[in-house]
Amino acid sequence: MRNAVVTPEGDRIRWVELPGQEPARVYVHGLGASSPAYFTETAVHPLLAGRRSLLIDLLGHGISDRPTGFGYTLESHADALAEALTGAGVTGAELIAHSMGGSVAIVLAVRHPRLVSRLVLVDANLDPIPPTRLSGGSSDIASYSEQEFLAGGWEEIRDRAGAHWWSTMRLAGREALYRSAVHLARGTVPTMRELLVGLRIPRTFLLPEGDRLPGTDALTAAGVSVVAIPDCGHNIMLDNPEAFASATAEALAAPPYRERSTPGERRTP
Repeated sequence: MRNAVVTPEGDRIRWVELPGQEPARVYVHGLGASSPAYFTETAVHPLLAGRRSLLIDLLGHGISDRPTGFGYTLESHADALAEALTGAGVTGAELIAHSMGGSVAIVLAVRHPRLVSRLVLVDANLDPIPPTRLSGGSSDIASYSEQEFLAGGWEEIRDRAGAHWWSTMRLAGREALYRSAVHLARGTVPTMRELLVGLRIPRTFLLPEGDRLPGTDALTAAGVSVVAIPDCGHNIMLDNPEAFASATAEALAAPPYRERSTPGERRTP
């Protein structure tokens, strides 16, 4: 297990690291999850193995520290992740990021561009979500006040989340889980979608085949490759690891980003 101090108070982010060639690949989990639990099987898949891989837990989650004084905004998550990657000597990483982790990865690429060379977003959150009780996920958690959540709302979420999600959600600090959900539901300004469109690196968005991604045409026009994966739900890497590994390997092999151009106009890197 590796670690790095990421806050002035000495809080540490921790990760499991698989040795291999550079540039590194960084796997980032979603809300209430943990990267080693969600990504180990596919990180060692023959199509993806052989690269230095960091299966990293965001602050407040999994094996990382759970400070109660941290804000857990998408920006602060991204900055803490940047500290960890810098401490690990990572530059120009390929990020494979699920759900909330995808939102954090987008913000990281915007705020710390030297750290990220390409993105593979796994059913990531791109837009704000209105808090809605009993809906499940981040919007459900965000429908509570922090006081309500800490006083017992987390138990209601536990019962609705189900045993699979709770198996890693229970490792998260309760303040971390609540604040991360609130800020994920609130989103960023500009939105994560707008930030993604503005990036000039290779970007792929994986989603379940049965789902609809609003604004797909606009994303595609901006150079984002949108790929539907069969026989899976939100946890694509767990539900269909073979298809996930194949689509991720293809995305990581794509040529560097080139600006789209009009006829007669020269394209630039």
